[in-house]
Amino acid sequence: MSNWELAQVNIARLLEPLESDLLKDFVANLEPVNAEADQAPGFVWRLKSEDGDATSIRAFEWDTNGSAGVLVNMSKWESIESLKQYVYKSSHVEVMRRRFEWFHKVAEATTVLWWVPKGHIPSTAEAEAKLLLLRQSGPAAEAFTLRVCFDPSGAPAEN
Repeated sequence: MSNWELAQVNIARLLEPLESDLLKDFVANLEPVNAEADQAPGFVWRLKSEDGDATSIRAFEWDTNGSAGVLVNMSKWESIESLKQYVYKSSHVEVMRRRFEWFHKVAEATTVLWWVPKGHIPSTAEAEAKLLLLRQSGPAAEAFTLRVCFDPSGAPAEN
Protein backbone atom coordinates (compact mmCIF):
# COMPACT_ATOMS: atom_id res chain seq x y z
CA MET A 1 0.00 0.00 0.00
CA SER A 2 1.36 3.41 -0.99
CA ASN A 3 2.10 6.22 1.43
CA TRP A 4 1.17 8.69 -1.33
CA GLU A 5 -2.03 9.94 -2.93
CA LEU A 6 -2.47 11.83 -6.18
CA ALA A 7 -3.84 15.35 -5.82
CA GLN A 8 -5.31 17.13 -8.81
CA VAL A 9 -6.84 20.50 -9.45
CA ASN A 10 -8.44 21.87 -12.54
CA ILE A 11 -9.89 25.29 -13.02
CA ALA A 12 -12.26 26.76 -15.56
CA ARG A 13 -13.00 30.37 -16.46
CA LEU A 14 -16.76 30.85 -16.74
CA LEU A 15 -18.18 32.47 -19.87
CA GLU A 16 -21.13 33.77 -17.83
CA PRO A 17 -22.17 33.69 -14.18
CA LEU A 18 -23.05 30.25 -12.85
CA GLU A 19 -26.70 31.30 -12.46
CA SER A 20 -27.08 32.15 -16.17
CA ASP A 21 -29.17 30.17 -18.65
CA LEU A 22 -25.98 29.34 -20.55
CA LEU A 23 -24.65 27.36 -17.56
CA LYS A 24 -27.86 25.52 -16.60
CA ASP A 25 -26.85 22.22 -18.27
CA PHE A 26 -23.45 22.37 -16.60
CA VAL A 27 -25.05 23.04 -13.20
CA ALA A 28 -27.58 20.23 -13.76
CA ASN A 29 -24.71 17.79 -14.38
CA LEU A 30 -22.66 18.78 -11.32
CA GLU A 31 -24.38 16.59 -8.75
CA PRO A 32 -24.53 13.37 -10.82
CA VAL A 33 -20.94 13.74 -12.06
CA ASN A 34 -19.66 14.46 -8.53
CA ALA A 35 -21.65 11.50 -7.16
CA GLU A 36 -20.07 9.24 -9.78
CA ALA A 37 -16.61 10.51 -8.82
CA ASP A 38 -17.31 9.89 -5.14
CA GLN A 39 -18.09 6.24 -5.94
CA ALA A 40 -15.30 5.70 -8.48
CA PRO A 41 -12.63 3.11 -7.72
CA GLY A 42 -9.56 4.87 -6.32
CA PHE A 43 -11.37 8.07 -5.35
CA VAL A 44 -10.17 9.46 -1.99
CA TRP A 45 -11.47 13.01 -1.47
CA ARG A 46 -12.76 16.14 -3.22
CA LEU A 47 -12.98 19.78 -2.29
CA LYS A 48 -16.54 20.85 -1.51
CA SER A 49 -18.54 23.26 0.57
CA GLU A 50 -21.59 22.40 2.66
CA ASP A 51 -23.56 22.61 -0.61
CA GLY A 52 -21.82 19.44 -1.82
CA ASP A 53 -19.75 21.00 -4.58
CA ALA A 54 -17.00 23.61 -4.91
CA THR A 55 -18.86 26.26 -6.93
CA SER A 56 -18.95 28.69 -3.99
CA ILE A 57 -15.26 28.26 -3.13
CA ARG A 58 -13.22 31.27 -4.26
CA ALA A 59 -9.65 30.60 -5.33
CA PHE A 60 -7.49 31.31 -8.37
CA GLU A 61 -9.13 34.72 -8.64
CA TRP A 62 -5.89 36.01 -10.20
CA ASP A 63 -6.74 33.83 -13.22
CA THR A 64 -10.10 35.36 -14.20
CA ASN A 65 -8.83 37.43 -17.18
CA GLY A 66 -12.20 39.12 -17.61
CA SER A 67 -14.28 35.97 -17.23
CA ALA A 68 -17.35 35.70 -15.00
CA GLY A 69 -15.26 33.82 -12.42
CA VAL A 70 -13.16 30.73 -11.91
CA LEU A 71 -14.50 27.32 -10.89
CA VAL A 72 -12.19 25.02 -8.93
CA ASN A 73 -12.28 21.22 -8.95
CA MET A 74 -9.79 19.59 -6.58
CA SER A 75 -9.63 15.94 -5.58
CA LYS A 76 -7.34 13.12 -4.46
CA TRP A 77 -7.00 9.67 -5.97
CA GLU A 78 -5.14 6.48 -5.10
CA SER A 79 -3.30 6.45 -8.42
CA ILE A 80 -2.87 8.08 -11.81
CA GLU A 81 -4.72 5.15 -13.36
CA SER A 82 -7.78 5.56 -11.10
CA LEU A 83 -7.99 9.25 -12.00
CA LYS A 84 -7.64 8.48 -15.71
CA GLN A 85 -10.37 5.85 -15.50
CA TYR A 86 -12.76 8.38 -14.02
CA VAL A 87 -11.80 11.27 -16.31
CA TYR A 88 -11.87 9.31 -19.56
CA LYS A 89 -14.23 6.36 -18.94
CA SER A 90 -17.22 7.78 -17.05
CA SER A 91 -20.05 10.24 -17.65
CA HIS A 92 -17.44 12.93 -16.94
CA VAL A 93 -16.36 12.54 -20.59
CA GLU A 94 -19.67 13.88 -21.92
CA VAL A 95 -19.48 16.95 -19.71
CA MET A 96 -15.82 17.48 -20.62
CA ARG A 97 -16.69 17.36 -24.34
CA ARG A 98 -19.10 20.28 -23.82
CA ARG A 99 -16.73 22.42 -21.73
CA PHE A 100 -16.27 25.14 -24.33
CA GLU A 101 -20.03 25.80 -24.29
CA TRP A 102 -19.56 27.03 -20.71
CA PHE A 103 -15.89 27.95 -20.21
CA HIS A 104 -13.27 30.07 -21.93
CA LYS A 105 -10.61 28.36 -23.99
CA VAL A 106 -7.26 29.24 -22.46
CA ALA A 107 -3.70 28.70 -23.64
CA GLU A 108 -2.26 28.16 -20.15
CA ALA A 109 -2.45 24.89 -18.26
CA THR A 110 -5.66 24.58 -16.22
CA THR A 111 -5.00 21.17 -14.69
CA VAL A 112 -2.12 20.02 -12.52
CA LEU A 113 -1.35 16.83 -10.60
CA TRP A 114 1.06 16.22 -7.73
CA TRP A 115 1.72 13.62 -5.06
CA VAL A 116 0.84 14.29 -1.43
CA PRO A 117 1.45 12.18 1.67
CA LYS A 118 -1.46 9.86 2.38
CA GLY A 119 -4.02 11.67 4.53
CA HIS A 120 -2.85 15.20 3.59
CA ILE A 121 -5.66 17.47 2.41
CA PRO A 122 -4.24 20.01 -0.05
CA SER A 123 -5.27 23.64 0.26
CA THR A 124 -6.33 25.83 -2.63
CA ALA A 125 -3.16 27.90 -2.00
CA GLU A 126 -1.07 24.74 -2.46
CA ALA A 127 -2.97 23.94 -5.65
CA GLU A 128 -2.47 27.49 -6.95
CA ALA A 129 1.28 27.20 -6.34
CA LYS A 130 1.40 23.86 -8.19
CA LEU A 131 -0.50 25.25 -11.18
CA LEU A 132 1.80 28.28 -11.36
CA LEU A 133 4.84 25.99 -11.14
CA LEU A 134 3.52 23.88 -14.02
CA ARG A 135 2.81 26.99 -16.09
CA GLN A 136 6.30 28.39 -15.44
CA SER A 137 8.42 25.24 -15.71
CA GLY A 138 6.39 22.60 -17.51
CA PRO A 139 5.71 19.07 -16.25
CA ALA A 140 8.10 17.81 -13.57
CA ALA A 141 7.88 15.53 -10.55
CA GLU A 142 6.53 18.39 -8.38
CA ALA A 143 3.73 19.40 -10.78
CA PHE A 144 2.67 17.39 -13.81
CA THR A 145 -0.18 16.52 -16.19
CA LEU A 146 -2.12 13.44 -17.23
CA ARG A 147 -0.05 13.37 -20.43
CA VAL A 148 3.36 13.70 -18.73
CA CYS A 149 3.20 11.86 -15.40
CA PHE A 150 5.62 11.05 -12.60
CA ASP A 151 5.42 8.46 -9.87
CA PRO A 152 5.79 9.37 -6.19
CA SER A 153 9.55 8.77 -6.35
CA GLY A 154 9.87 11.44 -9.07
CA ALA A 155 10.50 8.98 -11.89
CA PRO A 156 8.57 9.31 -15.15
CA ALA A 157 5.43 7.17 -14.96
CA GLU A 158 4.01 4.95 -17.66
CA ASN A 159 1.31 6.61 -19.69
